[in-house]
Amino acid sequence: MVEYNPYSYEVQDNPYPVYRRLRREAPVYRNEELGFWALSRHRDVLAAFRDTERLSNSHGVSLEPSAAHAGAHQVMSFLAMDPPRHDHMRSLISRGFTPRRVVDLEPHIRELARGYLDAFIDSGHCDFIADLAGRLPMDIISEMLGVPADDRSTLRQWADTVVHREEGMLDVPEAGMEAAARILGYFEAFVTDRHRNMGDDLVSALLRAEVEGERLTESDVVAFLFLMIIAGNETTTKLLGNAMYWLWKNPSERDRVRKDPGLIPRWVEETLRFDPSSQTVVRTLKTDMRIDGHELAKGDKLALLIGSANHDEQVFADPERFDIMRDTTDLLSFGHGTHFCVGASLARLEGRVTLEEVHKRMADFEIDESGIERVHSINVRGFAALPMGF
Repeated sequence: MVEYNPYSYEVQDNPYPVYRRLRREAPVYRNEELGFWALSRHRDVLAAFRDTERLSNSHGVSLEPSAAHAGAHQVMSFLAMDPPRHDHMRSLISRGFTPRRVVDLEPHIRELARGYLDAFIDSGHCDFIADLAGRLPMDIISEMLGVPADDRSTLRQWADTVVHREEGMLDVPEAGMEAAARILGYFEAFVTDRHRNMGDDLVSALLRAEVEGERLTESDVVAFLFLMIIAGNETTTKLLGNAMYWLWKNPSERDRVRKDPGLIPRWVEETLRFDPSSQTVVRTLKTDMRIDGHELAKGDKLALLIGSANHDEQVFADPERFDIMRDTTDLLSFGHGTHFCVGASLARLEGRVTLEEVHKRMADFEIDESGIERVHSINVRGFAALPMGF
């Protein structure tokens, strides 16, 4: 019988064989020991994303016990809220991610990418994560929020610690808790200062805004900042690393990009499908439900396996093949519906522009597999180190 344990390093290193078995043998899967259900088929995950009447985000989107509670919104902001408050918060936050604002960022993203490439290009080698992919997304989100440049490296280190899990850990470890507390403490001081010295950044705009006739509290804004540093930074870093790795592993697709750099947006989209940064999100049942003959009870945890849905043979032909020419319209990497990722367009832009600049300067890159380090997390998939020469 198939077993799915998201805490297992073996699963985290390559979850896709397990996902394939889940879709075939147990598409509505129950892990009694860890106390959750999991959906692995595309149609079921999509239906769950759409179902805000019976499925709730109010206890967060993680399986880990200490992160799954009614106060999850205090660190995960509107991601851990249901309508209508979610909708009000999202409408305010979306002002910072309008299509025009995102498009206007392209020249600056390109400038940052070129600057980081300039710093190491003559040496002929780099750690792609430490030297570029881990830095650029943090710069962009920090500039939107008004976070000083000198503080960004420390915040990224804390964010990395928040998501990392040692093997066998079934909850947020002490180091992760401490790192989360440091991030919250930093942003509490940051927001207090910004309240006294308003500017033109997104944080100042949120402090001026109202939801349902009430001003957002400083705690509301701190929670949003925490979410942005984790979700707005970590996932794009992983997207960039995954894109480089899978193009390198697939020479025929690499040849396509070499011959036609106009295919780089397709490279980004296929990476999002083939190996998404966010593998799993969780919902909590508001009521008893029946799914495909299985009885789920109110209060149960339901894991939506995005990585599996993106490999569903019923939607994507030959899904285990990395093919930048495929139709990726139905990928679920950014969710769907009410909770569709507010930063999706920014992530795609950062991915495309950065990879365009990388392709111009180091198209002949070769990865040193002996130095690769993976991030180990039950939610996030990607690399902590990706050394390469060129």
